[in-house]
Amino acid sequence: MNSISWVVLLLFFLVCSSFSVETLSQTCHPLDLLALKQFAAALSNGSILASWSSEAVCCHWDGVVCENDAKNDAKNVSKVTMLNLSAKGLKGGISDSLSRLENLRSLDLSYNQLDGELPKSLSLLKKLQVFNVSSNHLSGNLSGFGDFPNLIAFNLSNNSFSGEFNSQICNSSGYLRFLDLSMNHFTGNLENFKNCGKSLQELHVDSNSFSGVISEFMYSFSGLKRLSLSSNNFSGQLSTNLSKLSNLESLILFENRFVGTLPNVFKNLTRLERLVAHTNLFSGPLPSTIEACSKLRVLDLRNNSLSGSLSTDFAKFPNLCTLDLGSNKFKGELPSSLSSCHELRILNLAKNEFYGQIPISYSNLSNLSYLSFSNNGLTDLPRALSVLQSCKNLTTLILTKNFHDEDVPVNVNGFERLMVLAVANSGLKGQIPSWLIGCPRLEVVDLSWNNLNGVIPSWIGKMERLFYLDVSNNSLTGQLPKSLSDLKSLVSLNISSSILGSTTGIPLFVKRNQSGRGLQYNQVASFPPSLYLSHNKLSGPILPEIGKLIQLHVLDLSKNNLSGTIPSTISGMGNLEVLDLSSNDLHGSIPGSLSKLTFLSTFSVANNRLEGAIPTGTQFSGFPASSFEGNPGLCGESLPPCGPKTTPILRSSSHRKLGRSSIVGITLGIGAGIMILLGVVLLRMSRKKHRDSVCKLEDENYSLTNGLSGGLNGSKPVFFPASGCRDLTVSNIVEATNNFSQANIIGCGGFGLVYKANFPNGSKAAIKRLSGDCGQMEREFHAEVEALSRAQHKNLVSLKGYCKYGSDRLLIYSYMENGSLDYWLHERVDDEPPLAWRARLKIAKGAAHGLAYLHNESKIIHRDIKTSNILLDERFKAHLADFGLSRLLCPYDTHVTTDLVGTLGYIPPEYAQTLIATFKGDVYSFGVVLLELITGRRPVEVGKGKNCRNLVSWVFEMKLEARYAEIFDLLIWDKSCEDEMLEVLGIACKCLDQDPRRRPSIEEVVLWLDQVVECLC
Repeated sequence: MNSISWVVLLLFFLVCSSFSVETLSQTCHPLDLLALKQFAAALSNGSILASWSSEAVCCHWDGVVCENDAKNDAKNVSKVTMLNLSAKGLKGGISDSLSRLENLRSLDLSYNQLDGELPKSLSLLKKLQVFNVSSNHLSGNLSGFGDFPNLIAFNLSNNSFSGEFNSQICNSSGYLRFLDLSMNHFTGNLENFKNCGKSLQELHVDSNSFSGVISEFMYSFSGLKRLSLSSNNFSGQLSTNLSKLSNLESLILFENRFVGTLPNVFKNLTRLERLVAHTNLFSGPLPSTIEACSKLRVLDLRNNSLSGSLSTDFAKFPNLCTLDLGSNKFKGELPSSLSSCHELRILNLAKNEFYGQIPISYSNLSNLSYLSFSNNGLTDLPRALSVLQSCKNLTTLILTKNFHDEDVPVNVNGFERLMVLAVANSGLKGQIPSWLIGCPRLEVVDLSWNNLNGVIPSWIGKMERLFYLDVSNNSLTGQLPKSLSDLKSLVSLNISSSILGSTTGIPLFVKRNQSGRGLQYNQVASFPPSLYLSHNKLSGPILPEIGKLIQLHVLDLSKNNLSGTIPSTISGMGNLEVLDLSSNDLHGSIPGSLSKLTFLSTFSVANNRLEGAIPTGTQFSGFPASSFEGNPGLCGESLPPCGPKTTPILRSSSHRKLGRSSIVGITLGIGAGIMILLGVVLLRMSRKKHRDSVCKLEDENYSLTNGLSGGLNGSKPVFFPASGCRDLTVSNIVEATNNFSQANIIGCGGFGLVYKANFPNGSKAAIKRLSGDCGQMEREFHAEVEALSRAQHKNLVSLKGYCKYGSDRLLIYSYMENGSLDYWLHERVDDEPPLAWRARLKIAKGAAHGLAYLHNESKIIHRDIKTSNILLDERFKAHLADFGLSRLLCPYDTHVTTDLVGTLGYIPPEYAQTLIATFKGDVYSFGVVLLELITGRRPVEVGKGKNCRNLVSWVFEMKLEARYAEIFDLLIWDKSCEDEMLEVLGIACKCLDQDPRRRPSIEEVVLWLDQVVECLC
């Protein structure tokens, strides 16, 4: 029987006992009728508002059950005994008129949107047996509430109640069997529960802020069947008096701070079916008396410090389905008795100190689906695979960090259902085993950090379901096989349905390096489609056919000996998020078509022999210089600018030594070149003449010297009225940024970095240094200056002035003390408090007002609305920034056609087809910002699975399934504010309509947000 089944039976009994043949002729008692009408009048929504319309027959109303009143002489006058209004869409507060239903025995208002506090007058319901207000938005404390002498079931779960539990609830009733306070904000210890145990069978206080030790009186609750204390701050040791809870069926203690040994008193707990106590500080051995719990189905003690040999006789657990003892300190050989657990489906003994061989008898585990022995000291891999191939239902096999320096077995059969295989970081020798082709369902393979040699076999392309392959950090040689481009799961638009929703059993963690933190994956579908082939000895070209892998998210070919050019066909891999080609021997240019990879967030071609200009626009402007270092011939963006006579770096095609005459000739040539260059510089300095062109050869002298002398070639700063900066020179600006020091970088805007300037008088400014190819940079400079000079609003970043500096343009902005919204949502350090919901809502309102001004007053399309372009002043007031992508509209124009410009995750869907920038496109991007404020997630979660990386599609999926609680950011989620959060979610979804014509204007969005702010929680 599950945790609430007996409550359901109780309700059924109450309904049956209330039913009579006279029901159809029943008439409500006038006082009950009035009480129900007043209750309904206090609601703002709910299905009962329409159905509760009859004047005198309330006993026939939806959810109302009556019985004849023995005290009333009128035979057909009845009193309300049950009110079952669960999941009726009720909104509003609970009226104290319900306290006048003096015969009420059951009140169920669960799964609605009721808010406010519980009326204290409900304590007048002395006949009440069942009280259930779970899953609402109720708040407040329980002081003065709860004198119910006949109470049997009391459920406040999933609300926002706070304070300490009121002991009167238990003191007043000797019949209480079910008490659920989980998922609230209760505090204090368990002392107020002292009188709850007379007949209590279930106690759930999960996910609160209770603390302290488990009081001794708790062990006297002899009738207790289910005890759940998880996700609190309980501490101390479990008492040996635990043995007194002989009726216990489920004990849930995970995510607390319990310490010490598990008391060896389980011989009295023979009814125990579930013991879940992971993520505590338990130590010592597994109690020997646990063998008495023959009904045990789930034993989960992972993430503790349990130790000793695992000598338990698991044959005593014929019903065991899940055994998770991972991340402890157990040692010794694997217990052979586990083979008697024929119902076992999940077995995790990872990260312990087990050694020796896998017992042959494990081949009897016919129902085993998930198995992890990783991070132990097991030996004899051929035997291990020979044993486990008999486990015909095995889908996940994790053997990483075992079998050190052994040979990879050649002859292996079976594993027909295997989906995930990891035997990494073991120093295995040999080649990629050919028996993998005999595992038709393999989807994830990790053989990284071994000593595998030989070539990548061509038969890998025949593994139809494989979408994640990691053979990095081995000694593989040869060329990339052309058959890699035949991997069906990476080529086809229709991914195999078997990987969707298939769970791994327990979380898997993947570490990309030795010191990094592991990424957690709970489902096979969460693994990003990836090819990790780095740190090998692969040679030859990158074949153009690799562009067929359109489903691939990660391609890492770094640290090999690959040669040739970068194939332009990679630009067809539209889902690519990570592309690492660094530390190879590639030459030629970076294909400009790679700018089409709109999801690309990590890119590196460092340490090759590439030359020419790096692609401009889109995300390439945000990649750091380290992505391109070690290629002296590259130029552009964060590298030295490209000039019209950029000379490629000469490389000898042979190993011939230079003769004396060659050396002399080269030396003289270099000397002459230096003299000519010095002559040009001296001539220019003597003339003191500034040229307007930003791409002349002499300006490259500034880029090479990167000194204050560049300021001498700068134009005089132009400051707008009221800027307060009229006396500043270019030299002052350069000095204030510490000569554009990397330490002063505070952001990366469109086509340039942003630096913090600290002036001697204590004032600050933000200096945006524009650079890029000549034409685009010039257009951006003039567009931004013109736009900002006309656009002045309290929610726009103020432009103080601008000037020319060498070949660059400098824009001088007001400095925003609290940086960007992106920082506070995604990058803040742990000791900084998260933005509260009230602050987020006001930021959304301010940004919307700023955008509305741009659209209505200045006729400007921003085209790059995102959280990093919403800056926050010292009072966290929002200011829209970065008009580098703005294009002005004439008063009567409706759109402007230009290049596709924007930021990954914010670009409206119609841009990809029409290349038309519109006001409604800005509204779409603003809708994404609203989702970030609500969820705390980035628009695109790099490294996440294909089913959840895109924020917009994920939110719509959650919304379609009515899983709203999973959408909201847990850092700010509060039941009392859920209505406002749902309203903002609704506004965001309207902004994100696929059809631009159905999206609201920004003026409508402003109106809606203003209304929400007026009703702030």
